[in-house]
Amino acid sequence: MAWNRENPQPASREAARNAPRLRRSLTDAERRFWTALRKELAEMPDTHFRRQVPIGRYVADFVCLGRRLIIGLDGEIHADPEQRKRDVERDAYLRAQDFRVIRFKNRDVMLDMKTVLKTIAVELGRCTPTPSPSPQGRGVPGGSA
Repeated sequence: MAWNRENPQPASREAARNAPRLRRSLTDAERRFWTALRKELAEMPDTHFRRQVPIGRYVADFVCLGRRLIIGLDGEIHADPEQRKRDVERDAYLRAQDFRVIRFKNRDVMLDMKTVLKTIAVELGRCTPTPSPSPQGRGVPGGSA
């Protein structure tokens, strides 16, 4: 896995241009989620999230690079069959870049933030954070205990 690379795939020119615009124009659900995410999950190690991160030709809504987790928030447009098809392609691409992708509907963020955050905390607990061996060599075969 590409644990030590911040972005496994360089951003396309279009994604790099779109990301700052998307950061400035958050939806109500995104704004509320971003505030709750920073407040509630700030204590978990290796869970620094960034918002509207360009990866390849896509812009991921919320990304924890240290835990390789992408969180997508879906508004009404995502119910459209063509958009669903694009979402499947996008998620497959991001998973191929060693990310896990979870999605929530805006409605869930607005009405049941507690469950959304609990789901994210469980998902964060399932993964191995980016390795960082201690300077004393503990945890490394042949290192002191």
